[in-house]
Amino acid sequence: MNKVNVLGINFNNFTLEEFKKEFIHRLNNHRSTLIVTANPEIVMATKNDSEYFKIIKEDADYVTADGIGILLAAKMQKQSLKERVTGYDLFTWLLRIANLRGLKIYLVGAKAEVLEKTKQKIAQKYPNIKIVGAEDGYFKEDLKTVANRIEKAKPDLVFAALGFPRQEKLLAILRKQKLPALMMGVGGSFDVFSGVVKRAPKKFQQMHLEWFYRLITNPTRLKRMLVLPKFVVEVEKKQLAVKKGKR
Repeated sequence: MNKVNVLGINFNNFTLEEFKKEFIHRLNNHRSTLIVTANPEIVMATKNDSEYFKIIKEDADYVTADGIGILLAAKMQKQSLKERVTGYDLFTWLLRIANLRGLKIYLVGAKAEVLEKTKQKIAQKYPNIKIVGAEDGYFKEDLKTVANRIEKAKPDLVFAALGFPRQEKLLAILRKQKLPALMMGVGGSFDVFSGVVKRAPKKFQQMHLEWFYRLITNPTRLKRMLVLPKFVVEVEKKQLAVKKGKR
């Protein structure tokens, strides 16, 4: 399978349409599937969390390049990723598929009010979807307990909006339990889908400037954005090490 390695993380080199074909095949065959939509923040987080690194490196079935920074890093390494594939785009597409097929979904994460609005919008827009479970991200139990609760509901799709690395750590438990579902961490997608947070306008998306739109509309994200230059430095360091090794 064609993959591009960025700082130890293997990204599947697929277009959005190619990913869709893969996921339809997995759904048709009831294959337990863990999808990680990784951006530079997630890649950098794995450097200080060995458990998280192992989940993305070994447990994830697919890793998409969710962030223009990942595509730029690939270019710096003289490689090419076909396109950016965002968690939000996959989330909304999977909801459409679930509606067409009358599938069962489980939602976990976000604030209670955001979750409620997300449920209401799904019920209104996708009436054939069966929501077999929904809980906000402020549960007190450990991840294993929550995973067992999700497993008992027997969903076809699981969407976790807990933020990284918590969402992937939860889904990795279900993947190891071989839950026959498509599972994906969706970060802040419930906030956007519910209308609580606005997604960047199309022009910003087309110019790969969604990160800038999020920053100017929510300046508190500045601290998180500071990881981007650190990410670039790490990629440059790796490239220098590779060049030295070839001499």
